[in-house]
Formats: sequence, structure tokens, C-alpha cells
Amino acid sequence: MTTTMAPDETSDRRSAAKIGTIVITRHGQPHADSKVRVDRDGYREWWRNYDLARLHPDEKPPADLLRLAQASDIIFASTLPRAIHTAEMLADGREILTDPVFVEAPLPPPGIIGKRSPRHWGVWSRASWMLGGHEDGETLADAELRAQAAVATLTAQALRGQNVLLCAHGWFNRMMRPVLRRQGWREVEDKGDKYWSYRRYEKAPKG
Repeated sequence: MTTTMAPDETSDRRSAAKIGTIVITRHGQPHADSKVRVDRDGYREWWRNYDLARLHPDEKPPADLLRLAQASDIIFASTLPRAIHTAEMLADGREILTDPVFVEAPLPPPGIIGKRSPRHWGVWSRASWMLGGHEDGETLADAELRAQAAVATLTAQALRGQNVLLCAHGWFNRMMRPVLRRQGWREVEDKGDKYWSYRRYEKAPKG
């Protein structure tokens, strides 16, 4: 079950005196053809379909991530199907809170001629976007502000004693890392950036 409603402040399952943990995971492998070779317009269409895709039928969440999900009080996901499906596989029927603040940073393709795999288009598109090639979409500065808002959503619950799990996206997850670090959250587990990877954060003690 998914909902866009905010958590009920009267339903805290943990004491606010104890600060919860934050787990930020990347979604599982989407059901999309990553070996096809496409030109610039083809990549735009491929990415639109990718954003509509759920996970590959063979996908299964790793055991360590399932354990962290079981220990979570609140499970968030971006509004994209691949993130929601990931959360569903971890939540075991529990409520999932979806929010567009967690969606992936955009990938408008640069003006390059020729056919390439979606992976190569992604590399060039991300580099172009980082250098200002945002077309009419979200800029890097805008995405950085969104990352701050996303972190505020997570920490608001963790600081009230809730263990939080977020299912989101590779690049935008990385954009939240410096924000968390500046606010005194430290990575106590770092599982990288592949599908189903995650990082777990705890609030660093004062002093």
C-alpha cells in the first residue's frame, strides 16, 4: 500500500529521546533493455519508458536490506515505479510513503550524433547536466535545493526517534550525502552504488 500522506505525529513508535537511523537505498534493476543502441531522440524515448518501468521479474532484495527494512518505522519511496516496486518488495505489506522530492535528477541528452547504449548516454548526459546542460528542466542548483528538502523530510522523522528507510535513485542519493554529513550524520555502512545498494546513517554524537 502506498500513500502520499505525511506520517501521523501521534503514531510515533519510538521515543523522541532516541535518534533513529536513516537508510538510503538505490532501487533494484528495472525491467528495461539496457543493451539496445539508440540515438539522441531514441534515448529520450528510452528514458521515458525507463521511468515507467517496474523491476525485472527476477529481482529479489538482499537479506541484509530486508532486515533493515524490518527494523524501519517509516518507509519512503520516490514516486517513480522502480522505486515504489523496490519499497514494496522490502515493506512486506506495510505502508509506503511516496514523495516526488526523492525522484532522480534529470538526464537530458547532449547534442551528440550517433548511437550508443543507454549506459553511455547516461554518462554523457550526467556530465552535460553537471556542466549546465539542463535544457528547460531542473538545474543542478535546483536539484541541490531539492536534496536539502529531501534530507529535511528524512531527518524530521529520524530526530523524533524513527528508523527511516528510503528507496530512491543512484545519483540523487549521492546528492543527499553531503547534506547529511554537514548536519552531523555519519555513514556507518556503505554498500556502494549498484542496484539494491544502500548507505546507513547515524547521528554523530555531540562534543
